[in-house]
Amino acid sequence: MFTQPEDLKNTIYEYQVEQITDGDESIVVQALMAAESEVKSYLMGNDRKEWLDGRPRYDVEAIFSKTGTERNPLILAHVLTIAKWWIAELCNVDFIYEKAKDRYDRSIDWLKQLSAGKVNLSDLPVLGDTTSPSTATGTVADPNSWSYGSRLKFNHE
Repeated sequence: MFTQPEDLKNTIYEYQVEQITDGDESIVVQALMAAESEVKSYLMGNDRKEWLDGRPRYDVEAIFSKTGTERNPLILAHVLTIAKWWIAELCNVDFIYEKAKDRYDRSIDWLKQLSAGKVNLSDLPVLGDTTSPSTATGTVADPNSWSYGSRLKFNHE
């Protein structure tokens, strides 16, 4: 796992986690796994054409296979912020809900910007050539080939 329960100490006090989860570490582990999965979903590209616009396609498996100090500190911070939010959903203790929600929203906004290519992290591993268009079969198209079609119909709504 990219994160460990002890990593949360940088985001939420231990006594708060203890009170929220009633000492059940499986809740913490599940929140960390959900947060990792959520962050991965923003970093992974898909087969849609707009993902071939030249933005970096991050090597998600390489990013999340790191441990300890090899982990990217900004990605780690966002994963922990999101994990804190998943834990906070159970909350009824000394915890500032609005602050956790605000930080969660800021993390999600930043991840959206990262996935859209509006911000980039130069120290994250990227996949191979992302500028070549690919066909439906996943093979690189012939650069001398051409295609035809029309634009989508314009609609005043």
